[in-house]
Amino acid sequence: MGRVNGKVALVTGAASGIGRACAEALAAEGAAVVITDVQHAAGEALAAEITAGGGKAIYLPQDVTSEDVWIATIAAIKDQFGRLDVLVNNAGIGLGGLITDMTLADFRRQQAINVEGVFLGTKHALPLMRAGGGGSIINMSSVAGIKGAPNLAAYSATKGAVRLFTKATALECAAMQDGVRANSVHPGIIETPIWDSISAGMGASAAGASIAPPGANRIDLDAITAVATPLGVKGWPKDIALGVVYLASDESRYVTGTELIIDGGMVAR
Repeated sequence: MGRVNGKVALVTGAASGIGRACAEALAAEGAAVVITDVQHAAGEALAAEITAGGGKAIYLPQDVTSEDVWIATIAAIKDQFGRLDVLVNNAGIGLGGLITDMTLADFRRQQAINVEGVFLGTKHALPLMRAGGGGSIINMSSVAGIKGAPNLAAYSATKGAVRLFTKATALECAAMQDGVRANSVHPGIIETPIWDSISAGMGASAAGASIAPPGANRIDLDAITAVATPLGVKGWPKDIALGVVYLASDESRYVTGTELIIDGGMVAR
């Protein structure tokens, strides 16, 4: 307990899934957590739940594609806490489909949230982090940002962009000696709501499985991971959150510009 005591952390897309787990884990380890999302009721409920449990959390509505909203969000954090130590750029969407079937509008929407949101967060968080003597930027990528996946070309493009943007950010901050570190996290198959929007056949193909579970429209992650993941089991949001806590803490003071892959061995295969 207390691995991030006294730190202020902003987690985008924190109302559900991996973002929620990150917010809960950071709060449990002593951080004051700013939860942002476009799912207002869920975000407010999470902040209330953390506070009721003895933690520190507030909710701010945020569309990560809006620069004006980013400016307002960082200003609100500065007014309330006076500093920002951790930024978890987690907000993202996953739109699957064949390249020839995807609309330009969907391609651009995914780029806006997954890539431009990370850029805007980094751009506007850096001055406040630097004013406080440094911090940790943690960008949520994916195993799809390490290697390609069929039916996920557009998504893979966004996550690959996040990976290299993170490396460039780390080097830029290191050159300035500003005390800010930047790293990317690459989840594998994790049990989150994002899979609800992907068909069973497409999900199996994208995950690298040679077969799709018979029947069902909804993905059976257990069946897919048994084939696609060396460890043979799916991950949970907390598996990712524990890695984020490490990168947010001073335990990782000498870690910057790298990838933390949490995937049950998918990339190693």
